Amino acid sequence: MNGQTISHYRIQEKLGGGGMGVVYRAEDTKLGRGVALKFLPEGMHADPAAVERFQREARAASALNHPNICTIYEVDEKDSRPFIAMELLEGETVKHRISSGAVRLDDVVEFGMQIADALDAAHTRGIVHRDIKPANLFITQRGQIKILDFGLAKLLSQRDRYDSVMASSGVGAGATAGDMLTSPGSTLGTIAYMSPEQAKGEPLDARTDLFSFGVVLYEMTTGRMAFDGSTSALIFDAILHKQAKSIQQINPELPNELERIISKALEKDREMRYQAAAELRTDLKRLKRDLDSASGSSGHKSAQAAAAAKENSGVISAKAEKSVAVLYFENLSSAKEDEYFRDGMTEDIITELSKVKDLRVFPRPAVAQYRDKSVTAPQVGHDLSAAYVLGGSLRRAGNRVRISAQLIETRTGHTLWAERYDREMEDVFEVQDEIARAIAQAFRITLSPQEQKAIAAKPTQNVEAYDYYLRGRSYARRVNRADLELAMEMYERAIRIDPKFALAYAGLANVCGLFHDWYGHDNRWIERGEAACRRITDLDPELPESFAAHARIAWAQRKYAPAIDYAQKAIARKSDCEGAYWSLGQALFATDRFQEAADLAERAIESSGDDYNVYIPFIYSLERIGRKEAVRELRKKWTRVVEQQVEVVPDDTRARGMLANNYAVLGQREAALREVDMVLAMRPNDSNIIYNSACIYGIFNQKKEALDLLRKARDTGFPNLDWAARDPDLVCLHDDPEFQALLSSKSARNA
Repeated sequence: MNGQTISHYRIQEKLGGGGMGVVYRAEDTKLGRGVALKFLPEGMHADPAAVERFQREARAASALNHPNICTIYEVDEKDSRPFIAMELLEGETVKHRISSGAVRLDDVVEFGMQIADALDAAHTRGIVHRDIKPANLFITQRGQIKILDFGLAKLLSQRDRYDSVMASSGVGAGATAGDMLTSPGSTLGTIAYMSPEQAKGEPLDARTDLFSFGVVLYEMTTGRMAFDGSTSALIFDAILHKQAKSIQQINPELPNELERIISKALEKDREMRYQAAAELRTDLKRLKRDLDSASGSSGHKSAQAAAAAKENSGVISAKAEKSVAVLYFENLSSAKEDEYFRDGMTEDIITELSKVKDLRVFPRPAVAQYRDKSVTAPQVGHDLSAAYVLGGSLRRAGNRVRISAQLIETRTGHTLWAERYDREMEDVFEVQDEIARAIAQAFRITLSPQEQKAIAAKPTQNVEAYDYYLRGRSYARRVNRADLELAMEMYERAIRIDPKFALAYAGLANVCGLFHDWYGHDNRWIERGEAACRRITDLDPELPESFAAHARIAWAQRKYAPAIDYAQKAIARKSDCEGAYWSLGQALFATDRFQEAADLAERAIESSGDDYNVYIPFIYSLERIGRKEAVRELRKKWTRVVEQQVEVVPDDTRARGMLANNYAVLGQREAALREVDMVLAMRPNDSNIIYNSACIYGIFNQKKEALDLLRKARDTGFPNLDWAARDPDLVCLHDDPEFQALLSSKSARNA
């Protein structure tokens, strides 16, 4: 066809061809630019299936506008022979690049990020490529990856899936499964990149591309096929039943994190694989940052970066600072709701490590700000001044759980220790135990008998009860009435399964105290809370959470002295004991011990600052003693924490009310009133919401609106209107006769 003019394209030379297309270089005579023309091979234009696949490629690729996907300009036909006009690329395919061996590590990561980004764009549009392989990945002369050939793209029927597998393996129409499994030679290239579900003819989704992508990454990294064999049958057997050889066995200089990424992409069970290309892209970005950080310059990439990221001896110098920040593990489970389990496991690992006296472990609030954020371990370590960072991932599938953990040195980015645990759910406590012991060993810390006993102790013998407990704790942190009801149900289920589960009783007592405070002063909550506290005392009288539960119930009864005593005992035993600082701060403020509360503010926020409720008594105490600068800084932190909470739990109306309050104090009137309107619309009869909304208008000195809402709060049963006389947000009303009358009417009703 050289020299011919097709439409407005003048063909110049043949560039190549394959089973589903012949490609020519051509000139677009209208626009004066070079293009590539792809035609169906001679004789195939009469095959409806071939024409449909050809047109499918054009439709799929033209629907995507992405720098890493080859651009389609036009689809037309000449003498009933369809062709596609597309972007003319100069460079080489990945297949050609790896023919001479492994690709440089920094190029693998860079190309991988580009491919993942392109797949994310395609999958977001509902397009699955289904034929990701080195021959369909093109590297331009500028180092940019382009994905080619969307001929197999689209989710098809079961019959079509089978046919597409046949076509992609080079087997003609009418071939049997036996033909495909024994065909040698050229047919092996595509088969070797199939996912297990594709090989078995099962329904496909985007995760099939991610497996194929993992195979490509493996080959780029090692220069070897992940699954090979002398026949198709042997390759299919390897894909379905065998694990690819470790990349670090092939090249020990490769980093652990790349091993983890590729292994995860090559999971045969797609539920355990990456669930989205965006996840894989994020992990590659993190790896790039770690490599850049390890090399000493984000712009300088060399083999030294790979060596720096490689695991060293796994033993930390005896003189090294023994401080570690435990990042929230990445939740790789398919269900987002499993985040409660991820959070619980991470926090319990923090608790286990905190039992090691010679190890400084950063409390939960210090790392909560990084939860589900794209950050590197060196970055977090630098921010917190932590010498080491423990990170990892968690995936739960049915009754099995996989936990991967890595201990990374902040200064160098070296992985000091790494392990993967594939266990049954009932073994989760042993995993927590093993991680704590492994970290202690890495730091050359000899555990005392008391520390060994503390680490080995289990909160319950029943993992199902533990799961309900973690659910309850997650719901209780949201504070809304519906969430508290769910929290109570979860704790009660845990207790029914294990009547000796002390932590579950502590959680139940805490929820009873919250119900009493925020949803009506009903003595039944006090009675249930006290009963739970008595049970905890019988089971484990020295449990920190036991003292915190006693403090909560004491505060609910306005027994300030016992609340202070119990809270102090909880904190003495566990500095970040949940709820303890809140009860302590509230009781100190209520008894005018403002200076004592102010002196504790920094420690309270360091230990419990991820609980947005804990800020209230300490900010108010600082205000009472005139510490304006401290109040301003603490309120900024509070605002960030509440914003994060609203981002994670949009229907947390209590958090939105606090956010409105902070916006108001910070002078952001429009934002504050927007949140007020939202929460009043969400919970029009919630007395706490109504009271908090009155406070916003009080801050803006709008007395009428504030008084109207206070009356409505009273009429809907707000249980603590006495607080209004002390509330600094309502100071504009404190001398107002209508406000005094309102308080008197409340007192008369209670009498």
